[in-house]
Amino acid sequence: MSADWVTLECDGHVAIVSLNRPDRLNAYGWEMGGVFSERMIEASEDPAVRAIVVRGNGSAFCAGLDLKGNVQDRIVGRSAAEQVRNYYQRFRMSHRRTQGIEDLPQPTVFALHGYCFGAGMEIALLGDIRIAAESTIFSAPEVKLGVAIDGGLDMRLCEEVGPGWAKWITLTGRRFDARKALEIGLVQEVHPDDELAARALDLAREIAANAPLAVQGTKRTINAWSKRGLADALKFEAMSTSTCFVSEDLVEGYVAGREKRNTRFEGK
Repeated sequence: MSADWVTLECDGHVAIVSLNRPDRLNAYGWEMGGVFSERMIEASEDPAVRAIVVRGNGSAFCAGLDLKGNVQDRIVGRSAAEQVRNYYQRFRMSHRRTQGIEDLPQPTVFALHGYCFGAGMEIALLGDIRIAAESTIFSAPEVKLGVAIDGGLDMRLCEEVGPGWAKWITLTGRRFDARKALEIGLVQEVHPDDELAARALDLAREIAANAPLAVQGTKRTINAWSKRGLADALKFEAMSTSTCFVSEDLVEGYVAGREKRNTRFEGK
């Protein structure tokens, strides 16, 4: 029941949006992305809500893209050209969703724990503030799956940690811990695992106690400056990545990931 994959509750002036597929480590996909966007918009439209906490239920924030199923079933089109066009349109729709979340008037605090991989990092980078549990493990493993980044994670990483660290993260697919994430500026705070939920709520409440119009105006101004050029760059990324999604390496990467074996990429 995809409607239950993301939940929404309110605690005073703070809305709490939770990824809720704990049996799949909150693995992310197109349908779940739609529900997540709906819940975030629903929270923002409540006049009582002044801040939003986003978290994951279970043992992980989000372990990344759901690799269950045959990736070739997702490659729709009568020709390579039509497949690229279809992917481009799909990516642009996804970009509109994510930019809509970034542009919500209320500040968002993302509480990260367990695995924060791939699509999980894509989601986390939409947050205004990110805090992590000490045990959190981060990774952007797309290149290990034969996939170019399509949702803007690479550009948002450049914004947050600079081009060098963005390339270190995305070109290696390496895993790194919460302390490294704090060191490079990917997260703003790190807390013991059993304190994360309370610290996230405390931070959101602290923000919510301030003048809401002033808070929202400040967020808009910071976003206008820090995200200048992002909209045009996302269009370029959608087209650039679409060509990778019809590659043989993509199929090999997904199959190898599902079968938990080493990949055999051929660059075609």
